[in-house]
Amino acid sequence: MKDQTKEKNPLAWEEVSCEHVICDEWMDLRRKAYRFPDGKIFSPFYNYSRRDYSVIVATDTEGRFICVKQFRHGIEEVTTEFPAGGIERSGRSEYRKGHGGDVADSESALAAARRELLEETGYASDEWSPLIVIPSNASIADNYAYLFRAKNCEKIGSQKLDETEFLNIVTYSEKELEALILSGGFQQAVHVMGYYLAKDRAG
Repeated sequence: MKDQTKEKNPLAWEEVSCEHVICDEWMDLRRKAYRFPDGKIFSPFYNYSRRDYSVIVATDTEGRFICVKQFRHGIEEVTTEFPAGGIERSGRSEYRKGHGGDVADSESALAAARRELLEETGYASDEWSPLIVIPSNASIADNYAYLFRAKNCEKIGSQKLDETEFLNIVTYSEKELEALILSGGFQQAVHVMGYYLAKDRAG
């Protein structure tokens, strides 16, 4: 039940109807109708749930940023980005409904970050710090990105990729990575933000 004591924001829309167009282990895609603040009802609006995920701004013992290259079907290009991956859930359609603490049946965001860094790159670190928790795409999705900084990473093993993962490891100096970002060659917006947050806190 919604908290009736909480004052409603006058800009908030009111959900009128919701149809689950797709609901499987990958996504809950919904078609909705909303009542606007002026009383008008409009549809369709589409939004979706996916798993929250962790992003790791990682550097090795020489201070080089550890990145991966992989194909992203959204833009149909091979991208350069930081290691990242979903926070695992036990249920087939268990999605977070907004930020506010760990879901009981999920691994922690930090545990996911450690796991993804090791699986995607073979690197591990004992120096972890949180950077930010932020909506992945607030205009259409309800999942959150958990960003972490990992320093002095050491190679302790080989990649252990999922059957749908095909990626290469690359490392960049700070100067090289910043040039890549400014040229548009580092294509994940949340990852770009993670780089600048890490740089700001290091300074």
